[in-house]
Amino acid sequence: MNQYLNFIDGKWCEPSTGRYVPVINPATGEQMGEVAQSAKTDVSRAVEAAKQAQKQWRLVPAPERAGYLYKVAELLKQRKEQIARVLTSEMGKVISEARGEVQEAIDMAYYMAGEGRRQFGDTVPSELRNKFAMSVRVPVGVAGLITPWNFPIAIASWKSLPALVTGNAVIWKPATETPATACEFVKIYEEAGLPKGLVNLVNGSGSEVGEAMVEHPGIDLISFTGSNEVGRKINERAGGLLKRTSLEMGGKNAVIVLEDADLNLAVDGILWGAFGTSGQRCTATSRVIVHQDIKKELEDKLVKRTAALKSGNGLDETVAVGPVIHAAALRRIDEYVEIGRKEGAKLLAGGHVQSGGGLENGFYYAPTIFTDVTPQMAIAQEEIFGPVVSIIPVRSLEEAVEVNNSVEFGLSSGIFTKDVNRAFEAMRDLDTGIVYVNAGTTGAEIHLPFGGTKGTGNGHRDSGPAALDVYTEWKAVYVDFSGKLQRAQIDNN
Repeated sequence: MNQYLNFIDGKWCEPSTGRYVPVINPATGEQMGEVAQSAKTDVSRAVEAAKQAQKQWRLVPAPERAGYLYKVAELLKQRKEQIARVLTSEMGKVISEARGEVQEAIDMAYYMAGEGRRQFGDTVPSELRNKFAMSVRVPVGVAGLITPWNFPIAIASWKSLPALVTGNAVIWKPATETPATACEFVKIYEEAGLPKGLVNLVNGSGSEVGEAMVEHPGIDLISFTGSNEVGRKINERAGGLLKRTSLEMGGKNAVIVLEDADLNLAVDGILWGAFGTSGQRCTATSRVIVHQDIKKELEDKLVKRTAALKSGNGLDETVAVGPVIHAAALRRIDEYVEIGRKEGAKLLAGGHVQSGGGLENGFYYAPTIFTDVTPQMAIAQEEIFGPVVSIIPVRSLEEAVEVNNSVEFGLSSGIFTKDVNRAFEAMRDLDTGIVYVNAGTTGAEIHLPFGGTKGTGNGHRDSGPAALDVYTEWKAVYVDFSGKLQRAQIDNN
């Protein structure tokens, strides 16, 4: 049986507890290995290793640090198919999506390697004679990364690569459900030759390892992607410790379809956004806000196309919808579907656990469409994290924007229209961190900031140059070569 261990101070090691829990393939229900369940002691060991490594790493020139990231990118390219198959086996997403996720990590590695020569500060004119003024970026120190199971390598790359290129050390707690992908990624860091102690992997639960990371004084920042409930707790505790946090949490994303839209294109975008990754994305399309004049036509097209989607093991190239992550997720999705029925929404497709035909041992939920949903219903307000989409009719763009903005989240939105004026109105007025025009709510690229407004996050961003702000502090530097004491504003009047 595969054992997924910790990686601390350059060595693979067992947890101090000696405890492991099973890792289950969600497509088959079979156990594919067991993962270490670590404790506070393991976190402390990782912190000590990281602190020692970071003392030297911060002195390595950033372009030289970037050289390691280029090696990471090349190794990821070589092992793309292998990692994708591991990812699908433990997480469930279809193999084409898994390949795309590994490609995202490859892209991020190349991009952040480029940032090794682009960690720009500012040089500015001083207000005094014979004085030089500038600002530079410096690393924060030790970064604690807590990542989810739905994008087990992409999100880890969003966090670890900018942390490393800016001179920090990393302690990473991956999700318990997806340790195999985490181990594959850390093996690549190991093979790329990064100094020992710089990247540390500590497997375990949020209540044990995650909490210990938040509490440990040797960890200078926490970057977290996950649920709002956990993110709020992290922020509350870390705030009391004056510890920096970067939080990327939930979404209740909507596609707006106006009466002039290309409906076939809209259907393509909705199906991919709602049922790709079985709806288990923070950017998943969970609401369709459609102009009432085309509602029936859009529904007919969606129902027909949804009926043709094949569910099954994601390693089968013909499968469009894989399993959800585990039995608890299956129950939660089904509970929300029942809530939708009781609220009075009309079920057009799905609405049930799938079994039979080779699906009986996995965790499969039928792609589900509700219509005649009102904006106040729970299924239109709360994140379901499954293949469930709600159709909400509106009479205008203004009403559509109001409905879009009526939820507590603000991650992603999309609009389908041929009217450039209304597209720009939507771009201005949609209260989300990401806006798509004539596309669904998914498909972010790594060179732009990823994150959202309101309950989705706390103002920081993953990806793009904005990610550098998470892992660096600004230092203002003044060089006075006047040979005398100059007292800034006192002498400048």
